[in-house]
Amino acid sequence: MHRAIRAAAAAAGRALSSARAAPPSPCAPRAPCWGAARWLCSGREALSYDVVIVGAGPAGLAAAIRLKQLCRAADADLSVCVLEKGSEVGAHVLSGNVFEPRALDELIPKWRQEDAPIRVPVSSDKFWLLTKNRAWTLPSPFDNKGNYVISLSQLVRWMATKAEELGVEVYPGFAASEILYDENQIVTGVATNDVGIAKDGTKRETFQPGVELRGRITLLAEGCRGSLSEKIIRNHKLRERGQGQHQTYALGIKEVWEIEEGKHEPGSVIHTVGWPLDKKTYGGSFLYHLDDRQLAIGLVVALNYRNPFLSPYDEFQKFKQHPAVRKLLEGGTAVQYGARTLNEGGFQSIPYPVFPGGAIIGCSAGFLNVPKIKGTHTAMKSGMLAAEATFKALIEGSSMELYWENLKKSWIWEELHKARNYRPAFEYGFFPGMGLSALERYIFKGKSPYTLKHGKPDHEATDVANLHTPIQYPKPDGQITFDVPTSLYRSNTNHEHDQPPHLHLRDPMIPERVNLPVYAGPESRYCPARVYEYVSDEKGDPKLQINAQNCLHCKACDIKDPKQNIEWTVPEGGGGPGYTVM
Repeated sequence: MHRAIRAAAAAAGRALSSARAAPPSPCAPRAPCWGAARWLCSGREALSYDVVIVGAGPAGLAAAIRLKQLCRAADADLSVCVLEKGSEVGAHVLSGNVFEPRALDELIPKWRQEDAPIRVPVSSDKFWLLTKNRAWTLPSPFDNKGNYVISLSQLVRWMATKAEELGVEVYPGFAASEILYDENQIVTGVATNDVGIAKDGTKRETFQPGVELRGRITLLAEGCRGSLSEKIIRNHKLRERGQGQHQTYALGIKEVWEIEEGKHEPGSVIHTVGWPLDKKTYGGSFLYHLDDRQLAIGLVVALNYRNPFLSPYDEFQKFKQHPAVRKLLEGGTAVQYGARTLNEGGFQSIPYPVFPGGAIIGCSAGFLNVPKIKGTHTAMKSGMLAAEATFKALIEGSSMELYWENLKKSWIWEELHKARNYRPAFEYGFFPGMGLSALERYIFKGKSPYTLKHGKPDHEATDVANLHTPIQYPKPDGQITFDVPTSLYRSNTNHEHDQPPHLHLRDPMIPERVNLPVYAGPESRYCPARVYEYVSDEKGDPKLQINAQNCLHCKACDIKDPKQNIEWTVPEGGGGPGYTVM
């Protein structure tokens, strides 16, 4: 598998090295086209484009498609490049996903005639309150009429083909690790990391230097908690310049099953709240019936949970043992496993999305509609709005500020403003949260005269261990519930073992001096891939061991570590999970 990934990366590298080396074609008079001119800079090959987009998810690809559509309409030519750290487009994309096609209707109006992987309309919509042995049906607060049950990883692969048909250059297997600036501190693009570096820092035989991708405009579409996006937000104080509140997060854990024919109901959608989570922990689960006897099942746990002994992975395994859930899975086969964090801050946490030289789009900024449990449509729309501002900036010389202005006039803003109080309502507990949410939906209808604030940042919400009792989770049975190594195998996760660790401890002493004695080593439980474990050293003392090769790129560690001591950075491009149906 290692050789296959390296071969794929090398093939993509050869394509990148030869990309559009010919002189650039003419452009509109006010937008001289950089084409993809190549040169060497600081020992690295450099390519220049009009627009560089980091991340081939729904936001990045929607932006790329919209840019090329605008070029065709205006008879202009802007070169657009999309970088993706996954080994292929969709390999790192995970979502529920009940898809609202509103943004896609605007972007590609005839998608229904173009063989899009959107084939299963929602046929039923149920909402359960779970206790340990019962499922109580409640009125569904969701309106999924006209929506579809899909695999988002399959959708973005289709979108990538549409982008390439328009002339976008899409390069999977390349991880953007560095932001490039000019002498005026204006962002001028990104650089990919070097590959073929051994753990000890020496160059292996496979060494290849990184590549600089220079862009007149750079759009960051890395998804939730994107590493470059977070640096830009922090360095330019974009959170403070936006809505002002910190971002809040949840961890979503998902499996795709093939279930028995008689139990399969294409388009059936079920959401649950309650068990197995305690009354102080926000979260819920989903069961979505796709086509081909496939069932998407998952649990979402807000990362402001208090109990350091809680394990989201084990809570998910526990959830599958509920009688109403287990009967669906019995006789079936687990096909794929994965995990990813998601933004839950909503309206209060939207940052100012424009920085000198570019903009932040999609879940890197955070446009998830929490009560809808949907963010794909808003991510795509944000990419389209940024593309329109980018086009005007490059063709007409206007400001990227237009993106922010149009965002506030868009249906994204309207949606998130109406939904702003649902998530913070649960800071008061499960039942007060349910009551306040009902008040928002049925009485105020999103027009309440107040705006609730979020509680503590997720990492600060973790209690010290002596306030809680360790949770004893049942052992996996190997049929419905599984251990972590079995699940990891189904995620197709792989990294080159001989490379510098991409998970950095800012202070290597904190795990043993603080996390273990004070919080009982929560990193060994909040990570859904068991990247972090405490082992005995040669003296018999506990020592944190980081199994970076297990990493699912979910970013939970970057968010939940009590002392913010873990920094997630990109590994070699092409590493990580290999999702196909998530």
